[in-house]
Amino acid sequence: MSDAEPGGLRGAIVEEELRLTLVELCRACDAREEEVTAWVLEGVLDPEGDEPRGWRFGGPSLRRARRAARLSRDLGIDAAAVALVLDLMDEIDRLKARR
Repeated sequence: MSDAEPGGLRGAIVEEELRLTLVELCRACDAREEEVTAWVLEGVLDPEGDEPRGWRFGGPSLRRARRAARLSRDLGIDAAAVALVLDLMDEIDRLKARR
């Protein structure tokens, strides 16, 4: 089902309203808490809340964490490199959108 279909659109809206804990985010993107914490410290993710136990992550953070986890696993890169690669990917997306 695509996002253009009613069920897909509903799923996209629900995802935007997500508020996941650190543990839930780790399960959803198959990452360790240490990895996610490192991504937060590197600016890859920007959770709501002041400390890891109180962090809440929304749908955009879930999508970004999944990308970070794939990069980390597939390329074997650390959190700083993940942050750099994701920033570059975001810049490419912005440039493509300007065309």
